Amino acid sequence: MSVSDLTRNCFQSGISAAKWASLCRLFLSKNINVIESQVETESAISNSVLVLYRLYPGDPALHDYLKYAIQNGLISLPVFVSTFLQAARSRELHNTATLDMLCRMALDEQYTTSRGNGSSLVAYGESALTVLGLVQDAMALLRLAHSLPLSHFHQLITSSSELLLVLLSCMPDISQISTTQAMVHFADVSDIMHNFQLSAELRHLMESFALTLSIIIGDDTKMAREAQMMQSMQLAFGKGDVVGSSSNTDVITLGLVLNHIMLSRANALGAGTIYPVFLFVATFRWSSWTPTVFYTQLLLAVVHCLSQSLPSSAMLWKAFAVGRLPHILVAFEKSVTAENATTETEWRHAMQAAVSSLLGRNDLFALCDNVLSAAEGYSESPATQPISRCLLMELWSNGLIDQRFALNVDNGISNDNTYNLKAEAQGSGLTLAAYIESKLTPDNVVEDLGAWLDRMWHDPASHSTFSDIVFQRFSSATSQLDIESLSHITKLLYSHHHSLDVLTLHVKIPDLISQALLFLELYDCETVGDPQSAVSHLGNVVLFLQLAVARYNLQDDNFVAGERKLSAKFLKTTSEILTLDTLTQDDAIAFKTWFKALFDSNSDGIEDTMLRSTPPQKLLRIAATLFAHAIRMKIESKIDQETLNNGIMYFTDPLLNWTLIGAVKALIHQVYQKRFDTSTHLDVLQTLLLSPSCPQPVLSLCGPQILVLLQNRDGKVGTLPESVNKEALQEVVTNAIGLREAGVFSCRVQHSLNAGTSVVGYEEAVRRIIQYAFQMARTAKAPSIDIELCLRILPPTKFLQLLWTELVASANVGEIHSSRRVAIFILTVPRDTTAPPLLPLFIHKVLPALIRNIDSIKGTTEHNLCIELLVTLVSSVLTAASHLELAWRSVAGKQSPVLGSHSSTMARRLAMDLRARRYSVASRTLIEKLGSSSLVANFPVFMEVGM
Repeated sequence: MSVSDLTRNCFQSGISAAKWASLCRLFLSKNINVIESQVETESAISNSVLVLYRLYPGDPALHDYLKYAIQNGLISLPVFVSTFLQAARSRELHNTATLDMLCRMALDEQYTTSRGNGSSLVAYGESALTVLGLVQDAMALLRLAHSLPLSHFHQLITSSSELLLVLLSCMPDISQISTTQAMVHFADVSDIMHNFQLSAELRHLMESFALTLSIIIGDDTKMAREAQMMQSMQLAFGKGDVVGSSSNTDVITLGLVLNHIMLSRANALGAGTIYPVFLFVATFRWSSWTPTVFYTQLLLAVVHCLSQSLPSSAMLWKAFAVGRLPHILVAFEKSVTAENATTETEWRHAMQAAVSSLLGRNDLFALCDNVLSAAEGYSESPATQPISRCLLMELWSNGLIDQRFALNVDNGISNDNTYNLKAEAQGSGLTLAAYIESKLTPDNVVEDLGAWLDRMWHDPASHSTFSDIVFQRFSSATSQLDIESLSHITKLLYSHHHSLDVLTLHVKIPDLISQALLFLELYDCETVGDPQSAVSHLGNVVLFLQLAVARYNLQDDNFVAGERKLSAKFLKTTSEILTLDTLTQDDAIAFKTWFKALFDSNSDGIEDTMLRSTPPQKLLRIAATLFAHAIRMKIESKIDQETLNNGIMYFTDPLLNWTLIGAVKALIHQVYQKRFDTSTHLDVLQTLLLSPSCPQPVLSLCGPQILVLLQNRDGKVGTLPESVNKEALQEVVTNAIGLREAGVFSCRVQHSLNAGTSVVGYEEAVRRIIQYAFQMARTAKAPSIDIELCLRILPPTKFLQLLWTELVASANVGEIHSSRRVAIFILTVPRDTTAPPLLPLFIHKVLPALIRNIDSIKGTTEHNLCIELLVTLVSSVLTAASHLELAWRSVAGKQSPVLGSHSSTMARRLAMDLRARRYSVASRTLIEKLGSSSLVANFPVFMEVGM
């Protein structure tokens, strides 16, 4: 019999703690030669109780055994602490209640007994290596405490922090330990301080401990081996499979994040919200990078994205990098500083180190400057600074780097006299904000502000101030129902689309749309003295709404303003031609009234009563039908050409030209349907589009369809009549959408026409998008993938199956690490609330199908490859999901699942599903490998009894 057998038998027989202790002493007295030293004896007794907690977690009888043994000298407190911390590393003991009870027992005994002067957790004269081992075990317990489920009754995070605090206070002189040992402990300390929120007292001791270790390591050695230390940390904490073997030198992860922010910049989770801060916090935690490495990676990824951008998007990337990113980083630093109690000075030093590293990449900056030079677009643009100086000045302006540092790395900053809006404002004796406000007043005609708005677009340093003022004007006009002010600001935005692009980086575009929709709902033309002016002003609001929703492809039709729920669905149905018998009674009355006023030769025109009684939404709904009915009556000779022309001319005036987007799209559609009998349709189109008062949103939103119509290379609309002035129409469209964009679109049309019957299928198109993202990742570029575009082409399940197929193909040719990170990003990136969540869909629907397929090829090399790929993919996406949830709570203050379902819920259901498939070789192998991986630190459900 052993001590362990004795303890187990006593416990299972219900013997009291006192009697058990007596039996232990009796056993030891009769077997004195079995265990040689006192420490080994006490360790054996302590472990004999601790091992029972695996089967009886949190049992109070076991608690009594240990407490009695410590208080009566059978086990010394230092031995108990040592054996407990070692036992806590075992997966079988990872229970919140058990670990908290054991931790509190050690602390209570240390505080209440007279076995020393506050150092009783560590034996007197203990060696430095032994104490360092205890501290390392205590840090492992604290890390584990943050991964286990929270409990209202057991505060393991608090008790484990307290235990680590006491052990650190017992630290002897460690100056004689080796550099290698110091580096191992320094990695542990860095991880704890960077990833967890600590009490002020504990953080102070941890910082002192880290400083001591840094001195032992030496600055030169530390810098030389920093990358190796970070990789070791990632492997030790189960994150190596997420960020990859070359994670300190690649731009894949943050390149994907940055491109995602820009692609979704106008959505509810857009660049102008807290969302980018949340993504950066999650990535920082997830990657385990130091602040210096994180900032180096981030700046490198930004510069790569800019250098890779097309001329049409290069200025927008500059606007983000210079005008928006520094503001995001200020909020990011506040968030991580509050969580980790790091100082602003630490982050400033990290940014300065990152900038110093980045400025050595002259090749990348030269590429950026070349792309921006090609994108400047007009000769009146003031001389621009190199992108490196622009970025440096804004980092300094936002307090992210020191003035002295900025001047040291670029002494040209001090005498830089580049002309910008701030210089304009100073020349007028105004602050930048006051100067911009003076420009945006309704007294300044929008058409006269074009040159000034272009200068603003080329000056990213002014974008934040411009956006704040525009948003304030928007909010003020809406709250006061000031139609003239809102009309002016909305016309400014839709007339100069770059101004709207600026706003997408700094404000939440859905908020602007919500306010504009609310204004349309609240504003009542019946109370105004001049309804014609009021409707014209409302038309500008409608044009802004149509442009914003279409330009940024906002899928969600539901918006909220305060407690009001608003719908923008009417904006997407304006091109529908309704039959008269399907109109509602109200719409039928409105249609008859307006048709008579517009297309009846005996009509007196549009009366004020009509304008007062017809809401803009209703007029938008019937506009396309009015055109279609009038043209049909002209073709049927029920009205003459003059009557038709007179009615059409009303729509070239600001009173009604805001209804033309839907009408023009409907006319183009009818031209394709009717083919040769379309001369009247084409004449009407030409009249509308060549009118000097045709709103720019009509031309820019309908422009691509107009270009296709004019090219007509396949004869689908018959022969265009000679009356169609193709050159004039191409010119107005090109002026509206830009020469470069028109040229690119024409090339795409020509390419598709030349392709003949070799049309790429939907699935093949998405496959190429995925392959291109994988290729960019493999070639050390900042990859990008438009997930929303893929999901508009293919259903989510089909898309995920295709993603897996391409991932396996990459694995088969040995190019898996970069491709896997792209796949992890696709599965875990948060998306708009209207979009289907991909991770739960993959875990619960696609994964079972993959397992069935893998079972069908068991015994092959590909079977083993797919299993290993699934293990790393599932482990990585669940770990990423847990970090995203933590960041979502801390940054956004929200408890809702950011990925459609909580990571713990997905893990629990996955574990149950895998165990339920008892006859599946792939399922059994998958859960065994997951149970033995680092994933169990965050999801202990995978280490339960196997299948």
